[in-house]
Amino acid sequence: QAQIIQSGGGLVQAGGSLRLSCAASGRTFSRYAMGWFRQAPGKEREFVAAISWSGSVTSYPDSVKGRFAITRDRAKNTVYLQMSNLKPEDTAVYYCAIRSGNSGTSPKEEGYDYWGQGTQVTVSS
Repeated sequence: QAQIIQSGGGLVQAGGSLRLSCAASGRTFSRYAMGWFRQAPGKEREFVAAISWSGSVTSYPDSVKGRFAITRDRAKNTVYLQMSNLKPEDTAVYYCAIRSGNSGTSPKEEGYDYWGQGTQVTVSS
């Protein structure tokens, strides 16, 4: 049984920084990419960042490019999302996801098959 445990998040003022963590456990995944998505109230869930199995390829939408950075520690089965220069429009529940059996990144939800519980990020103006 796969478990994905998220940590981090909280309340921060605009311009501040936060780091989210996501640890996978409970089963052995083979060469998997990982991603982050977010969902704001009343909106669809949207892609935030993804990282390949090797860590050498990352992808971001324009809305967070240059402000967010995704990294991973394969030895710890953990992925991180460092968020800087946060804006009120970044307020959302953030979800970590695993793309098991696929080493490449994807911006599409359907490309991921294991999801974390979500963590709230609130940016005040």
